[in-house]
Formats: sequence, structure tokens, C-alpha cells
Amino acid sequence: MLRPTVSVDAVDHLPHWRRPEILLLLMQGTVWFGLSIYMVLINNFAVEVASFDGSDTGWRESVREIPGFLAFLVVFVIRFIREQTLAVLSIVVLGGATALTSQFPTFWGLLLVTYVGSMGFHYFETVNQSLQLQWLKKETAPRKLGWIVAAGSAGSLIAYAGVLAAREIFDLDYDPLFIVGGSICLVFGLWCWAAFPRFEGGTPQHKKLLLRTRYWLYYALVFMGGARRQIFMVFAPFMMVEKFGMEVEGLAALFLINYVANIIFAPLIGRFIQRYGERLSLIVEYVGLFVVFSLYVGVYYFNWSWEVAAALYVIDHLLFAMAFAQKTYFQKIADPADQAPTAAVAFTINHIAAVFLPAALGFLWLVSPAAVFGLAVILSLISLGLAFLIPRHPDDGNETIFARRLIATPAE
Repeated sequence: MLRPTVSVDAVDHLPHWRRPEILLLLMQGTVWFGLSIYMVLINNFAVEVASFDGSDTGWRESVREIPGFLAFLVVFVIRFIREQTLAVLSIVVLGGATALTSQFPTFWGLLLVTYVGSMGFHYFETVNQSLQLQWLKKETAPRKLGWIVAAGSAGSLIAYAGVLAAREIFDLDYDPLFIVGGSICLVFGLWCWAAFPRFEGGTPQHKKLLLRTRYWLYYALVFMGGARRQIFMVFAPFMMVEKFGMEVEGLAALFLINYVANIIFAPLIGRFIQRYGERLSLIVEYVGLFVVFSLYVGVYYFNWSWEVAAALYVIDHLLFAMAFAQKTYFQKIADPADQAPTAAVAFTINHIAAVFLPAALGFLWLVSPAAVFGLAVILSLISLGLAFLIPRHPDDGNETIFARRLIATPAE
């Protein structure tokens, strides 16, 4: 049966649970549930079952980042598949790959399922960003994006709590955890396809790669965000293990605290961005990151306790949640037809750093862990400088403080 097509500007007749913003919430929670099932299990499974060493793990991480770097190819895929359909298909691919992970306990097998699952996740994230910008109104987008971020954290929280409970209470092995977790992701993805109509955005999207000069500040912010993300995701947790000897249970508890904090504060962050604008919000984020990374350096030089480092990690995670102000900044300055191709290009730009930075910083870490966080301090300052270039009221033609539109003075 063909699903009806409904314009996002004419959804008032639909029940609230079948409207575009609810679909965005459900897809976000589902994809982060599936990814978190994979992430919480894969390292132990790779070592204990597939006999991975450090080199094997490095290759797996590199393979996992390839689809993000190639996200620009999405713009060619959406010539043949609707963005909403591709988003749902990507969730199904992620869930299927996660469910099958334990069936491939070899080096090449894990590289294969990792690549397929990562392709599902990164293609989803690319088209999801485009759909968010197309389906959400500019006036309320920051607040609703806050709830969407919270939904993703809720999905991760359920995944982590579910795995911990299954291990502690039922002593389940990897097979049922991967199969059940991945299957839940897959089934919810199919339900998102069946239960919602096809939503039609107001403006047809360009189906070709675009790099526009007037979006240069957005590209720069996205690139710097990708560089900082690698330091946060790779080296901050590694510090907790290497320096403080934190075990799996401790890290899992720290992740759970992060997700609970995100569920509570992400909607509040969205309201802050909606009220005070992207310029101030990103300035607050980058000043906060500058302070946090500076204190990370202090953890090494002054031998502060693990409690201090853990608190910094949670604050770091919350500040990173403010990064969706970059999306709403772009939404305000962009030609509506540019949102899909620019989302694809931006996702690739964000992952450029992921290709070379972890390996390079790994060598720097061997010399001085504090120097890695010192570099993050510098990156935060560069990002802060870029944030000051955002106008108070960004718009098409007013992308930076250097691009002032000439507005004719009305006659008296």
C-alpha cells in the first residue's frame, strides 16, 4: 500500500504522534540505540572473541570513519531515493549490521560489518540533518533540536542500561546481545517507515555537490568541530583508563551520567539558543571548552583526582551538545534548496580530521598527553574567534559580520 504524501506545512490534520518532529525524535533515538549497542560491546568482543590487538583496533576505527568521510556521496544517492526513505533504510542497515556482528568473529569479518553499520549511521546522520533543517521552522528549530538531541541520548541510555542489566542479571553472552539489540533497531526503523506518511519539504533540493563561498564560516565551524570531537571522543575516555585505571563499569557509569545530563539539559540548551541566538550560544560553548581543556592539562601537571577529571568529562559532553547551534546558523543563512547537498558536504568536512588526527595525536600522546589537550585549547580559541564572526541576526545575505546587506531606507 502506497503511503500518502503530506507537505510539512500542512500536517495539522495529522495526530501529533504522526507529525514530522515526532518522526525525527523516533529516528534519532533508534539510531543512537543501535549505535550504542555496537559501541558498548565491540571492544570487548573484538579482544575476547576475535583476538584483536591494538593495530587491529586502529584499522577497525579507520574503516569505521570512511563512510563519514565519503558522506558527500549521499547527494548522488538522493537522486534515486527520497531522503526520508534513505534515512529509514540507513537505520535498517545499521540495525542489521549490529545484529550480525557476533557472526563475524574475524579481522576481515568485523571490518566488513563495521563498515556496513557505519555506512548506515553516517548516511542517516547526513540526511537526518538535511531533514531537520527542511522540516523544522526557523523560529522553533533550536528548541526542537534540543529535544531531538535528548532523544538520541535517551536511546543511548536505554542501550547502555539494557546491556548492563542483561550482563548482570541474565549473564547473556555476546550473541544474544548483538542480535536482540540490532533487531530492535531494525524493527523500529521499519516501523518509522510504515507508521508515518511521506513528508514533503517546501523546497526541492539540489541533487549535486555544492561549495558556496558565502558558507565559508559554516564550513570552518564544522571542520573545527570535527577536530575537537576526535580529542573528546578518543582521548578523554582513554585518559580515564590510562591515568586513573577506570574499569569498564566505571566508564559505563560515566557514560550513563552523560546521557542523563543530556536528556535533562539538551532541551534547555535548545531554548537558550532560540532566545539568545547562535552567536552567543557558540561563544559560550567555545569559552567553556577552552576552560575545560585547560583544566584537562592541569589534571596532568597538578595530578588532580579522577573525580575532577570525571566532572570535566561530563561538562565537556554537555558543552558539545550546544554544537547544534551550527545547524540553526546554517538554516538561517542558507538557500532552502542547498540544505541537502550542504549537509552531505559538511559531514565530509567534519570527518576530514577523523581520517588523520587520531593517529597523529596518538604519537603526540606517547610524548605528552597534556600536549594533546593543549592542542584542544588552541582549537577552542580558533573556534571562539570564528564564533565572533557570526552576526547577531544571521540571515541570507548576512552570513558574517563582514557581509552587511544594504537595506533601503523606507520613505518618510
